[in-house]
Amino acid sequence: MTMNIVADENIPGLETWFADLGTITRVPGRNVTREQLAEADILLVRSVTNVNQALLEGTPVRFVGSCTIGTDHLDTRWLEQQGIAWSAAPGCNANSVVEYVFCVLAALNIDWRGRSFGIVGCGNVGGTLQSRLRTLGIPCKIYDPWLADNPDAADLTTVLQQDVICLHAPLVKEGAHPSLHLIDEGALARIKPGAVLISAGRGAVIDNTALLSLLTSSTPFTCALDVWEGEPDINLELLEKVDLGSPHIAGYSHDGKLAGTRLVREALSRALSLPLVESAENSAGQTQTITTGEQGFSAIRDLLLKIYDPRADDQRLRVAAAEARAGGQPMAAAFDQLRKQYPKRLEFSHYSLVDSRLDAAVRQQLEILGLK
Repeated sequence: MTMNIVADENIPGLETWFADLGTITRVPGRNVTREQLAEADILLVRSVTNVNQALLEGTPVRFVGSCTIGTDHLDTRWLEQQGIAWSAAPGCNANSVVEYVFCVLAALNIDWRGRSFGIVGCGNVGGTLQSRLRTLGIPCKIYDPWLADNPDAADLTTVLQQDVICLHAPLVKEGAHPSLHLIDEGALARIKPGAVLISAGRGAVIDNTALLSLLTSSTPFTCALDVWEGEPDINLELLEKVDLGSPHIAGYSHDGKLAGTRLVREALSRALSLPLVESAENSAGQTQTITTGEQGFSAIRDLLLKIYDPRADDQRLRVAAAEARAGGQPMAAAFDQLRKQYPKRLEFSHYSLVDSRLDAAVRQQLEILGLK
């Protein structure tokens, strides 16, 4: 049986994992319409598409796959009521986001080895970060109301008083533990001077208005934002105030995106009783070699930034913002264009350290991070 598949144009590996099923039509994910789904059997999206009754009612769609983590953009209750199977790809880009965190710290020239970490939200991403930190011997505290028995569990105030605070919570607006504006004016005030705040989960977990007000009056801590309230039409005043900004790409490694596509195809095969597809696609090809003449943390910083330097993303975002402002254009289109044209980024495991005189401790730390 041939199926019609409508997919976000930014999803990689579509032909590899879905071409055997039928016709693939690529569309801009931000603006999927019901008309485009009039003959669709399968809808494949990323986090920018709101999938709900308004979009799907009256269409023949019988499977929705979100090739990324998080489900706040899917009305899963309505999908289940209508008998529409769905799947996300939890954990597919967790390693990518964790590597983003360490590269941000490298770009800010912050030696994380002597710092304590606080993690807000300890699901796939936060849990991967926690595991990496524990292996490195770095102290961390986590706030996740669903994981009270976690050995590093603490209250939110304690977590916000650590040296490096990483936000990886999903956006939850209802229920016992909402995360919308969890980091509000009061929470921001509890972050100690000199700390680092990295937000790479969902933008509205931070009250962006409160954050802008705080950063306008003072600079009590270093701030890196990958996610923003109101995406893609982000607050350009806030962009000017943060130390590093990027267009929601922390999880945009090529490896992570391909994993998301694969996981959704596996879920589709289970849901519709279709055969699984085997793929030998390798996102990287041969391992790339890198080297450094530095020692200690300078060596770690040098190597990580050779693999991925978040300052390049920051620069592209600021240039796009300046051009949008100068041309009187909304930022939304530029923000999405940066995501669409994002350079291919490979994870640490594709890089091998050679010809280095690094001491054993630094080598071990790099191996834990994922380098070969």
